[in-house]
This record gives sequence, structure tokens and C-alpha cells, in this order.
Amino acid sequence: MDEIRLMLVDDHEVIRTGLRMLLESQPDIKIVGEASSGSEALVVASETKPDVIVMDITLPDITGIEATKRIKESFPEISVVALTIHEDEQYFFQMLQAGATGYVPKRAAPDDLISAIRSASVDEIYIYPSLAKSLVSDFLSRSSSEKGNKSLELLTPRESEVLALLAEGYSNQQIAEELVISKHTVARHRENLMRKLELHSRGDLVKYAIRKGLINP
Repeated sequence: MDEIRLMLVDDHEVIRTGLRMLLESQPDIKIVGEASSGSEALVVASETKPDVIVMDITLPDITGIEATKRIKESFPEISVVALTIHEDEQYFFQMLQAGATGYVPKRAAPDDLISAIRSASVDEIYIYPSLAKSLVSDFLSRSSSEKGNKSLELLTPRESEVLALLAEGYSNQQIAEELVISKHTVARHRENLMRKLELHSRGDLVKYAIRKGLINP
């Protein structure tokens, strides 16, 4: 089992201590950094280059949303899992748009957070089950004129296959194995379909796939 290098961002030390005790008991997780603010998170992420960051949203300087956006712009290979008290749609969709790969409320069971971290480490999306309904309701109601709602007819059959698998949470390597093509070819298809559909993140891609009925959350 590959080691997951993890960074914790929360302004409450008692929460970080509890998370550290929980997560360090897992054989595949190693805590490589901590931060108590958004601006500190940018610095620590740059220094430690973690695989996954567990990010609170409410921070004393810049928000976890803004910190996530900046980190993903500089280090797109780092996955971010939101761990927050906020369960309303506003924060949920803003974190997805910023580039978060997972979203877990603080009331969730420890196993849910651990699952989200492991999913994020292999570039898979984890959305806490009770929040999936919000995602579906919001994006099924969007008008067809909205950005990212262009027709599937723009895609080749292979691009449509890649789209469906990406939305299901498959990594590029898993898609390559499933379709018996190279990772380079998967990356090229991914770039083409994102460009054609005017999508900019995996969060956008999942929402589009749900709206078009490609996946059923």
C-alpha cells in the first residue's frame, strides 16, 4: 500500500491534534505538515508537497476556498479534501469549483474521512452521501444555455467513454487499463473533452455527467 503524505489545515489546534491521532494510526497515512490559516497553508504546501490536504473552510485570514484555489493553481497534483462544519450548497459548490476532490462534514464518521483521503490520493472524487442530493438537484435544474452544458454530440465516442469514467472517479491509469489505451491517450482525450464542453475542473465534469445522465450518484 502506497504511503499518503497528508497535510492538515484547521485553525483549532485541538481539532488538528485529534485528526493527527486518528490519521497517524492508519498504516498508509503520514502527516507531513500542518497549518492554522489559509496563508500558512500556502507556505506549508509549497514546502512539503503533500499528496492530500485536509482543508477547513473557515480560517482566520483567507478562506479555505481561496487557499484551495491558489494551491491547485500552483500545485495541481495536490488533492484537497474539505473537512468543514458547513453543509449548505454555497460552500459545497464553491469548494468543488476551487478544485477540491472531496467534501466531508465534521460530523461524519472517521471512516468517511479516511475513505475521502484515500480516494483523493488516487485522484478519485469523494462526496459525502448526504450532499450528493444537493449536487444533483442544483445541476439538473440548470438551463441548457449555461457554461458546461454543451451537447454530448460534440464528443467522439471515445471521449464520451473517458468522460463517463472520469466522472465515476476513475484515475487516468484506471481508464487506460479499462479501455486498453495508454495514459497519454487518456490525457489527450481528457483535454479535448474539457475544451469542447468548456469544463475546467473534475468537479465541473462530475456535475455535467450527472446532469446528462451519464452517471447516477
